[in-house]
Amino acid sequence: MRVGLGQFNAPTATFLRFAAQYGASEVLLNRAQIPATNGVWELHNIVELRNQVGRFGLKLGALENLPLGFYDHIMMNGPRRDEQVEKMITTVRNVARAGVPILGYGWNPTQVWRGPTEVIRCGAEVTAFDYEIARRSPNTHDREYSEDEMWENLEYWIKIVTPVAEEEGIRLGIHPTDPPISPLGGVAMPLRSFAAYKRLTEIVDSPSNAIEFCQGTFSEMQGEDVYEMIEYLSTRKKILYVHFRNVSGQVPKFHEEFINTGYVDMYRAMKTYNDAGFDGFFIDDHVPHTHGDTQWGHRGRAFAMGYMQGMVEAVQNQAKAANRN
Repeated sequence: MRVGLGQFNAPTATFLRFAAQYGASEVLLNRAQIPATNGVWELHNIVELRNQVGRFGLKLGALENLPLGFYDHIMMNGPRRDEQVEKMITTVRNVARAGVPILGYGWNPTQVWRGPTEVIRCGAEVTAFDYEIARRSPNTHDREYSEDEMWENLEYWIKIVTPVAEEEGIRLGIHPTDPPISPLGGVAMPLRSFAAYKRLTEIVDSPSNAIEFCQGTFSEMQGEDVYEMIEYLSTRKKILYVHFRNVSGQVPKFHEEFINTGYVDMYRAMKTYNDAGFDGFFIDDHVPHTHGDTQWGHRGRAFAMGYMQGMVEAVQNQAKAANRN
C-alpha cells in the first residue's frame, strides 16, 4: 500500500512538486485537461501528460472522470450511444497504450450533489448534503429514468468495454453515486449499495471490471458496514485505488469531515485494507477549507497526506511485528 495525490486536473510544476515533496509515489489526475479530438483523447496527448508527471519522479497512476460528453448517451441510451461507444473504446485503448494502468469514471449523469456548506471545527468549511432539499429539485434530464433502464445501460456498456480493457491490459473502475441515494434529479442511481457493487463486479468477472473505491461515498451508504465492504472487495482484488476520506454519517443527510474526525474509524479501515491484501494506493479527497488555505486546499491536503502515510506505516509495521512473533 502506498500514498498518492489526486484531485487536480493539470500536471503543473506546482502540483507535481507538492506531490513529490510531501511523499506521494504517484498521482491521479481528476478531469484531466487533455485536448479532445471529436470526443476522443488522442494517444500522443496522454503520453505527454504521463511524461510531464514522470519528470518529477512520479508515476501517473490513474486518470479519473472522463468528460461527461464522452459517454452521456451511453449512460442514458441516447441517440448517439453507438457512436460514443466506439469513441470511448478508442479512448480506453489510447489510455492503455500511453502506459496509464487505470481509468476511473462514474455512472452518474447528474454529477455529484451537494447543498450549502457547513461549518465544523473552529470555522473550517465543508460540503454537505440533505436529501430533503435534493428531492425537491426538478428533473435534470428530459424525463425520469428508472432503475431497470439505468442498470440495463450499465450492463450493456460493461459487457462491451471489459474485453477491450482486458486486451489492452488496463483496469477500469467505477465510482459510486455520490451521494449514494436515488433518485437524483429524476434519474435512478444504481450504484448506491453493497449489493449493487456485488452485482456490478459479477456482470463480467474480470480484473478489468473493478472499482474506484471512494471510501467517503461507501461510508455514506445507508445501512452498510464500510469495513465489511473494504474486506470483501479487497480480498477479491476489485479495489483499484482509494479516496481515503471521512464523513459525519450516512444518507439521507451528512457532511464532510476532517480525515480523523468523521464517524469512520480510519485506523480500523486502513488495517482492514492491509489485512485483506489491498496493494493499491490512497489519495486525499474532499478536504475541509481551512483558514488561509488555497482554493485547492494545499494545507488540508498536506494534513491528509501525512495522516495517510502515518496510517500506512503503522498498520504495515504492526503486521510485520505480528509475523515475526
